[in-house]
Amino acid sequence: MRTIIVVNKPSRWPLHIPGVDVIAAKDYLMMADFGEYRGMWVFNMCRSYRYQSFGYYVSLLAEARGHRPSPTVATILDMRSQATARAISWELESLIEKTLAPIKSNKFTLSVYFGRNMAVRYDRLSAQLFNAFHAPFLQAQFIKGKKWALQNVGPIAGEEIPQGHLDFVLEAANGYFSKRRIRVARPKRYRYDLAILVNTQEPSPPSNEKALRRFVKAAERAEYSVEFIGKEDYGRLIEFDALFIRETTAVNHHTFRFAKRAEAEGLAVIDDSESILKCTNKVFLAELLEKRKVPAPRTVIVSKDSDLATVLHLGFPMILKRPDSSFSQGVVKVDNEAQLEEQFATLFKFSDLLLVQEFMPTDFDWRVGILDDQVLYTCRYHMADGHWQIINNTAQGNDRYGAVESIPVQKAPKSVVSVATRAARLIGHGFYGVDVKQVGKAAYVVEVNDNPSIDSNVEDEILGDRLYDAVIMAITDRIKKIRGAEQP
Repeated sequence: MRTIIVVNKPSRWPLHIPGVDVIAAKDYLMMADFGEYRGMWVFNMCRSYRYQSFGYYVSLLAEARGHRPSPTVATILDMRSQATARAISWELESLIEKTLAPIKSNKFTLSVYFGRNMAVRYDRLSAQLFNAFHAPFLQAQFIKGKKWALQNVGPIAGEEIPQGHLDFVLEAANGYFSKRRIRVARPKRYRYDLAILVNTQEPSPPSNEKALRRFVKAAERAEYSVEFIGKEDYGRLIEFDALFIRETTAVNHHTFRFAKRAEAEGLAVIDDSESILKCTNKVFLAELLEKRKVPAPRTVIVSKDSDLATVLHLGFPMILKRPDSSFSQGVVKVDNEAQLEEQFATLFKFSDLLLVQEFMPTDFDWRVGILDDQVLYTCRYHMADGHWQIINNTAQGNDRYGAVESIPVQKAPKSVVSVATRAARLIGHGFYGVDVKQVGKAAYVVEVNDNPSIDSNVEDEILGDRLYDAVIMAITDRIKKIRGAEQP
């Protein structure tokens, strides 16, 4: 894959990087030959990225030509956004505070060259900023109030690099490009590049290691190159055609930011950011199901000021849920008013709203896996021994799970499949796991989960490899739709 650096005036470009051509911005924009290349890497090092400048148009046309620009237009917009600066500052708060603590002044400027700084003590912060704003040369401005905070981020033009920095910048650039060449030197031709986002330290990930390996094999059958990425790889999303999130998602979390950025960069994404936003908040789901008249356990949304009388009609025992609860955490059962008041006092420390739900005792919950409006699998998740949930979260951390039975879709109760499908369609057309309680012949939606569990020898017991192939096919369909044409 050809790599070029685009600058305003090549005669002023101070560095020579082996194997990388330096092109004038005007030539890249105006010469038709550049539009004929496919898959070119375009490192946009123009002096300005302001709207409708040469720098802006280099990244804009690179995307239109099917090239891979750095920075992308989405990154350029992020660099101009105070909201993005505040979000990054909040996410990196502890690292920023620790790194800049020795500085005595109230302002600090950090120069970042391909994720590095000349002072080793700033390397971690530089790498994180490069991940957040994937532009070759960055200048980050920090200010100190009660705490240090990122004020803004902008590009550094090549001719503005101090003379004393040039040797270091050349070293950083050579190191970056050599690593890239190693990654893209593949033994065979692949149609697409797939990133699978995982967290190796997560105690209860959506897929176990064997399932992840089966996803990789399915992707390779479809001619994908696959790479597992982590939180630190945010800035590398532009290297891929698709992102598959296999880490527990949340809105105030890097998984949501990964989905948003991947969508902005034109990647196919499962799970999409809208599904994450809707599924990870139970207040939204409760309101949605009620308004659309989808059968669900009786639910009351309460605030700190709500009177206990507003929920007593549900009867004891009843279930309290934090809106962002997952894997049975943040969900408690109360048997009387004293416990209700005690749990209110605890849970309202985390959220201004809570859900109170009637308790429906069952031996198991149904899980219906739905992808692109099609039911892939149905399972019975049995309650953990001696417990009312499918997961018994113990204080010691050795969580206990109930047994899981995979049931052929055609043998699952029609009422369960029907209500699950209705609920999923209210969210979107993504990949969902709908939890349903069956009481007699009636079925009630408990919740709709994005990023549903796929563990080897569990959810895949009926379909086997066909389950993994279906997910990869859905990703392929999304890529083709984004590109607007069938791929060769």
